[in-house]
Amino acid sequence: MSEVTYYVRFAVRPFAPGEATECFSANAAVMRAEALSRKPGHVGAIAFRRTGDPAIGEFGDAKLLRKFGEVPDDLSAL
Repeated sequence: MSEVTYYVRFAVRPFAPGEATECFSANAAVMRAEALSRKPGHVGAIAFRRTGDPAIGEFGDAKLLRKFGEVPDDLSAL
């Protein structure tokens, strides 16, 4: 199977990340993350992409597309 790119957004809550949701494109992930960052109970949101081969379970590092609101610089802390 060939490489696939996933576009994802998730919310950042005061003490934990929210559930990640796959989006159809980079633009959709960014737009949905921005809207999510303004919802009550969220302090921010991020949009990222990740490319890899799901057949063998190998993926590269996530690449940040945009972040909104109060999101830590070190995303590994989420």
